[in-house]
Amino acid sequence: MEYKFLGNTGVLVSELCFGTMTFGGDGYWEAIGKLQQQDATNLVKLAWDHGINFYDTANIYSYGQSEIMLGRALKDLGVSRNEVIIASKARGRMSAGPNRIGLSRLHLMDSVNESLKRLETEHIDLFYIHGVDAYTSLEETMRGLEDIVRSGKVRYLGISNHAAWQIMKANGIAEKNGWTKFVACQHYYSIGGRDLERELIPMMTDQNLALMPWSPLAGGFLSGKYTRGTASSGDNRRDQFDFPPVNKERAYDIVEVMEPIAEAHGVSVARVALAWVLHQKPVTSLIIGAKRPDQLLDNIAATELKLSAEDLEILDKVSALETEYPTWMFARQGRDRLPQ
Repeated sequence: MEYKFLGNTGVLVSELCFGTMTFGGDGYWEAIGKLQQQDATNLVKLAWDHGINFYDTANIYSYGQSEIMLGRALKDLGVSRNEVIIASKARGRMSAGPNRIGLSRLHLMDSVNESLKRLETEHIDLFYIHGVDAYTSLEETMRGLEDIVRSGKVRYLGISNHAAWQIMKANGIAEKNGWTKFVACQHYYSIGGRDLERELIPMMTDQNLALMPWSPLAGGFLSGKYTRGTASSGDNRRDQFDFPPVNKERAYDIVEVMEPIAEAHGVSVARVALAWVLHQKPVTSLIIGAKRPDQLLDNIAATELKLSAEDLEILDKVSALETEYPTWMFARQGRDRLPQ
């Protein structure tokens, strides 16, 4: 297991981050996973034993059950709090109350206090805002986050599911006021969904922001279970919860290209899909999740798969984005700046 710096901080996180969305299974989260405490603890132990020091949860996952189970697992395993990096999030609706959702200072402060209780810890290492709140100004959100950091309840800030301009605006507000800036981004990125490469990854690279891709297997669609010629068993995650959106015909093309590469390396298709993401330079820590130990072990083994230059070229070609404006104009006009 390799460790990378969390953006422009001095904190080292494992190249894999263990996500706990499969814990609990309350409400519609059951389609993603419904692991109970002992099974969840066993997976946390497996991740820890393989060098993973980074654990991701959110208050909205099974409406708090995921946080409770992660906190209990780490306690039961006797893992020192100072040895792990815990990330959680806030934005989603936690109950029917009118203020129990969003990125207001009120909701963020309430959310942090509730997450700390559920996790049984005194601080959260990395705290994300989990999505856009169109009704709360970024000024209010950033001020609320600054107060939370100054209280000692949160160490670093992250942002998830925002556009590049929103991240830059938020960090600009923070810099102007001497407040804490975002150091990490959690966004959807997979070989079947490379939209991030248009605006977000160039921005993250320029600003030295850590990238933690979520759903690198596109909700299981890139696991190898789904092909044009194979009918689904009906009990896979995608059959119950068809998310994130994916161009399935294009994804089938990608899977068909990954299959011979996987066979040549003697590994699963899922491992090839994960390894491709790990080979992308902007990626800091790849979020993986699992329902079973064998799934988790296969995901962890992706760190050992070194794709050849030829493998990467083939995979890049089949999954490449269509060039959009103004990107094609950058390339065209840039020719004049080449040394003569």
